[in-house]
Amino acid sequence: MAVVVSNANAPAFEAKMTVYVFICVMIAAVGGLIFGYDIGISGGVSAMDDFLKEFFPAVWERKKHVHENNYCKYDNQFLQLFTSSLYLAALVASFFASATCSKLGRRPTMQFASIFFLIGVGLTAGAVNLVMLIIGRLFLGFGVGFGNQAVPLFLSEIAPAQLRGGLNIVFQLMVTIGILIANIVNYFTATVHPYGWRIALGGAGIPAVILLFGSLLIIETPTSLIERNKNEEGKEALRKIRGVDDINDEYESIVHACDIASQVKDPYRKLLKPASRPPFIIGMLLQLFQQFTGINAIMFYAPVLFQTVGFGSDAALLSAVITGTINVLATFVGIYLVDKTGRRFLLLQSSVHMLICQLIIGIILAKDLGITGTLGRPQALVVVIFVCVYVMGFAWSWGPLGWLIPSETFPLETRSAGFAVAVSCNMFFTFVIAQAFLSMLCGMRSGIFFFFSAWIIVMGLFAFFFIPETKGIAIDDMRESVWKPHWFWKRYMLPEDDHHDVEKRNA
Repeated sequence: MAVVVSNANAPAFEAKMTVYVFICVMIAAVGGLIFGYDIGISGGVSAMDDFLKEFFPAVWERKKHVHENNYCKYDNQFLQLFTSSLYLAALVASFFASATCSKLGRRPTMQFASIFFLIGVGLTAGAVNLVMLIIGRLFLGFGVGFGNQAVPLFLSEIAPAQLRGGLNIVFQLMVTIGILIANIVNYFTATVHPYGWRIALGGAGIPAVILLFGSLLIIETPTSLIERNKNEEGKEALRKIRGVDDINDEYESIVHACDIASQVKDPYRKLLKPASRPPFIIGMLLQLFQQFTGINAIMFYAPVLFQTVGFGSDAALLSAVITGTINVLATFVGIYLVDKTGRRFLLLQSSVHMLICQLIIGIILAKDLGITGTLGRPQALVVVIFVCVYVMGFAWSWGPLGWLIPSETFPLETRSAGFAVAVSCNMFFTFVIAQAFLSMLCGMRSGIFFFFSAWIIVMGLFAFFFIPETKGIAIDDMRESVWKPHWFWKRYMLPEDDHHDVEKRNA
């Protein structure tokens, strides 16, 4: 399939969607599969009695009580640390991963990620005490930090511009598949006593091995090669992934971007300059908003949540499998629509969509679920349905676009550093939600859904006013085609000498 990439300010770049690019995309996106598996597995394992007895006996004792508090039975800071420690480590690792991406390339960074994953899997699956378990989660976090830094950049840089959105969302698709696989594994291993949780945690080793050996087969991105002064290799790589002979215009465009980037000695300081603020601010806030939709609170703790509203342990895990399946299918919708309707439409539509779902869930729980007892079967079924509809809206919008937009909007000179900040912000806010959700559920009860609803209103308004459309625009042409025409961000796109005027106006 041939596409021509063009806009009013840039030359046309001809490209084909080749089989080789498809293979590279699928192998690299396995990094997303591991991330998703880690998200999904922690919530299911946290609900397994064998696991709780081994590491969190106080939670297990509380869970056994007949008149347990529906909202507080899993409230334990160490249990939350089991989940959240991964994201704290990923936050730190993303900055080291940024330097690795720039100096060694995207492909070696993915290889480092797979090694960290394998070490983490061995420690968590073989854990004999809480310290060993948490250290294993930290290594998994290093893997997430390196993988989530390298994979979206890799996908954005090898994809033709007109297909960049759909190909980049394959990363999020693999995240959702990882969550689904984890939910299925949780369902079947919950009845394997007493080591079902070890099997569940050890399962992450399979995709880690695939990523380690698969990364040996894929090509380094032309941008990364040229950025490291390997111009001839970069040109050959570009010809290989584009599938056409006439790649000179795109090659010169990348060389020009790399020349500009080479003049920037401190990309993190460059991020603080006015011209870098639009992608920098949007990149950070997208990570905040993505987590404060409440999605990871639901996906981390779906089995726990469904037990809270009255489903038995097995039924709760099965319900989580259902939501995971919907998550995967809805991501295909995002892949299809993102380069047709654009990014803004999906963000705005889903904001309304998710707000309605959160409000309905919150109202039902506030009205019908007390501190003890369970929901009636009809009300519990409605909660599950609206959780599924909510997950659907997130999966084709804020989920994938939270990774896509930052990976495509930074100029080359700050791309790796800027995306590292975005990844670290994502991991920080994921850590906050993972560490606080069960305590928030205990303290706020059904009010937690109204808390997330308020955030969805804020993010919808931000998307409407401040997030421009980037569909079909060449990755190195965002300044001219996106930021300069924007009603608000254009004030930061002045010549370097005029930036102090911007500072004065905004002081």
